[in-house]
Amino acid sequence: MANKIKYGLDQLYFAPITAFDATGAPTYGTPVRIPGAVSISLDPQGDSTPFHADNIVYFVGSANNGYEGDLEVARIPDAFKTAILGFITDGNGAMIEDADAESKHFALLFQFKGDEKATRHVMFNCVATRTNVASSTKTDTVDPQTESITITATSCYNAALGKEIVKAETNSETQATAYNAWFESVYTPTAL
Repeated sequence: MANKIKYGLDQLYFAPITAFDATGAPTYGTPVRIPGAVSISLDPQGDSTPFHADNIVYFVGSANNGYEGDLEVARIPDAFKTAILGFITDGNGAMIEDADAESKHFALLFQFKGDEKATRHVMFNCVATRTNVASSTKTDTVDPQTESITITATSCYNAALGKEIVKAETNSETQATAYNAWFESVYTPTAL
């Protein structure tokens, strides 16, 4: 049975893309958990273009340019800062932001709870902005401050499907072996 609702965000992971082959298909490292998931909001990117003929909208073309939006977590882990954002660690163990570093590509994996079963997602080819730097003074209560990054998810090539893909998600038809292994490695689509 399919979910009627979704709620919550957990099981947040990133998996660095270690290489792209000649076709543009990525190879992924092992997923690393990002604890403290608060929220994610990724909006579709791309426009639809109507073509008018015979005094009507004769055809509508659309461009899928992936997704862009914000990921909010309790704290961006050091592993993400070094593997994806290019931070370096000096001889004293301090984290240094390299001004020349470019965001590395990665897959983003996460799930939303549902009334029947959690829906698991993977965005196959992402880049991220640097984290915000913000906090505020402690008052009568301690209010945790979160960190946010902007994620841009674009397509990458999948040889099994022979096409560019952006994301995948589970549903009531997803086989148990694929569902259960979702966070162990980045899901690889199979031929139709």
